[in-house]
Amino acid sequence: MMEVFDNRVCALGEGPLWHPERRQLYWFDILGKRLLTRSGAGEEGAWNFDLCVSAAGWADRDRLLIANEEALVVFDLGTGASTHVCDLERTNPLTRSNDGRADPIGGFWIGTMGKDHEAYAGAIYRWYRGELRQLFDRITVPNSICFSPDGAWAYFTDTWSKRVQRVALDAEGWPARAPEVFVDLRENGLNPDGSVVDAQGRLWNAQWGAHRIACYGPDGRLLETVECPAEQVSCPAFGDGQIFATSAAVGLHGAVEGLTYAAPTAVRGQPEHRVVL
Repeated sequence: MMEVFDNRVCALGEGPLWHPERRQLYWFDILGKRLLTRSGAGEEGAWNFDLCVSAAGWADRDRLLIANEEALVVFDLGTGASTHVCDLERTNPLTRSNDGRADPIGGFWIGTMGKDHEAYAGAIYRWYRGELRQLFDRITVPNSICFSPDGAWAYFTDTWSKRVQRVALDAEGWPARAPEVFVDLRENGLNPDGSVVDAQGRLWNAQWGAHRIACYGPDGRLLETVECPAEQVSCPAFGDGQIFATSAAVGLHGAVEGLTYAAPTAVRGQPEHRVVL
């Protein structure tokens, strides 16, 4: 069972990122428009934004590429300054960013969705070498963006579909053919949220509403689960011998909801890939 790592309540905790140089966890409260951090020594910090923020990749020790509800920006952790990189559905006031992650060759994948969960209002994009390209459209709740250690596969889900998909990638990290179903959770009524892939190629998926993170082998077979006190566990991350998980308090009133959790683990995660700016 996971225990509380940070007791600041997030309406919608998401996007946990273990910074491999700073060796500390960063994550977002999307609806609270905050970026939060906490080190293993217990030192904490927070930054407030004017727009919803949801996901990040690290560029160097002091800079993150952050997705907000209308753009990708480079954020300086030291100064708090943001520099515009490119628009992200800026002209569509109905959508915001959601799940995202850097890929093995330095690109950044990011999903968008309707602010009120409008059906099929979102999409998944990839930013790479100055180009933002839409990869998949008609997405309702994009999640589970992560990558196999060899860079051959990308994973993603539309949570509403209850299916995690994977897509083969070419040498430059772009989808090489149509996606295929990796894990189908419809029969069990489970909702796949954020995911991360470990160093052995196993996918760890937070399952919204089920109090758990589930681990699937490269063949899609369920291997184990990690229980979490929070009902709405939203995304896992690995770092320094721990597995972390964000959660969401929105719609719930329990004292355990919306907190960030951790548990010791012998599983070795992939170091988060660096975004090439």
